[in-house]
Amino acid sequence: MPLLLSHLIIYLLLLTMVTGEILRPRFYSETCPEAESIVRNEMKKALIREARSVASVMRLQFHDCFVNGCDGSVLLDDTPNMLGEKLSLSNINSLRSFEVVDDIKEALEKTCPSTVSCADIVIMASPSRDAVALTGGPDWEVKLGRKDSLTASQKDSDDIMPSPRANATFLIDLFERFDLSVRDMVALSGSHSIGKGRCFSIMFRLYNQSGSGKPDPALEPVYRKKLNTLCPLGGDENVTGDLDATPRVFDNQYFKDLVSGRGFLNSDQTLYTSRETRGYVKRFSEDQGEFFRAFEEGMVKLGDLQSGRPGEVRLNCRVVNTRHNDVLLGDS
Repeated sequence: MPLLLSHLIIYLLLLTMVTGEILRPRFYSETCPEAESIVRNEMKKALIREARSVASVMRLQFHDCFVNGCDGSVLLDDTPNMLGEKLSLSNINSLRSFEVVDDIKEALEKTCPSTVSCADIVIMASPSRDAVALTGGPDWEVKLGRKDSLTASQKDSDDIMPSPRANATFLIDLFERFDLSVRDMVALSGSHSIGKGRCFSIMFRLYNQSGSGKPDPALEPVYRKKLNTLCPLGGDENVTGDLDATPRVFDNQYFKDLVSGRGFLNSDQTLYTSRETRGYVKRFSEDQGEFFRAFEEGMVKLGDLQSGRPGEVRLNCRVVNTRHNDVLLGDS
């Protein structure tokens, strides 16, 4: 990322202290007291339809909050005047379950019109009892009161979001830009305890790690053969594989797999092969309670990221409201 852009992003996030929304638990207790229960019920329905939707919604939070703060920008569809984040390098053919957010928003609009922001929906849906906690993980109180962004930027997403090839050093530097510690980064990587990844993301690991023409030596041999069968050269790279051995249960198996050389993504396995992060991986693999506590703390910090930019409560999470569309198009 260009140095100037990096400094600009940090500056915008620091503006939260002065101009950002004041976030607090139970923000909608008076204006929409049923908000969190509505989100919970819709997430239950989504979970019944497809267990993978839990991990998918949680990924939305990561990909939203890292790009100019938690403002629902990742939910915006492209327009003739705006190239948004959905087709950025880290999101295209990867981010999913936007329709789950749509369903939650529709249910909320029936009960509390124009009240609950799409940005807050993503935050509530990600760690609710019907997402992480319903799959066996921790639950915690979320702070709410965000506004939805008026725009999105594919370039900002491309400049910020890591690729599956990222190593631990890159990830440490990225998280530090947002005042997230090494411990936070390793714990939040544990979100890969649930969900799946595409063959596209690991082909280089299997057949040409670092341009060597050979597989990643960190891959445990039996696991590598399993991945070779799942993701053969010339095969369908949209085929998906489990990110850990218990993909429907939020637990510390992800870290146990890394210790055993069975990390699916390069950006996962590098957490164990790197000296700076190996200690946390071992500790979380041995103590699930400590992992859960670190994960909760990291998710709260992640949710606090804001840009300080003007916002609104969108009526449709995929588009800005009409009056702001008019302004963006230059009409008045």
